[in-house]
Amino acid sequence: MDLKDIQNLIKFVAKSGASEVKLETEDIKITIKTGSEDDKGETTYIQQLPAMAQPQMQMQPQAAVPQQSAPSTDSPSEGTDSKFITIKSPIIGTFYRKPSPDKPVFVEVGNTVNVGDVLCVIEAMKLFNEIESEVSGKIVKVLVDDSSPVEFDQPLFLVDPS
Repeated sequence: MDLKDIQNLIKFVAKSGASEVKLETEDIKITIKTGSEDDKGETTYIQQLPAMAQPQMQMQPQAAVPQQSAPSTDSPSEGTDSKFITIKSPIIGTFYRKPSPDKPVFVEVGNTVNVGDVLCVIEAMKLFNEIESEVSGKIVKVLVDDSSPVEFDQPLFLVDPS
């Protein structure tokens, strides 16, 4: 199977609406997974099976959608924002502003928080971790959208300690 055949197979699977197709022959193994409705991306993995010391290879299709970057969470602009304290994520997971969908958010912009107050929860591996404030002050800005993935040390809130 040559590269042209593989590209045609990828296009065919994408048009067919199938979510995953696996193809195995004596010397090659191909798995094609198409993205969800929101994603529209597709991933292709091709593996040469060991035969006479042939190397393994992985290939991305040419029409792959680039990864979406998280919302800009750069440090606040210099000047007036420099007096604010940034509360950062202690773990990787999904950021939630509410304890559950039917409850109000933990904190709003303008709320005053004290050390130990719960600001949000971050779900990691099906565990909901309450993130508490390490400083006292007023919430100036929420830097992450609800239900968004967050990285370790990603800024979550700006707090004015004065």
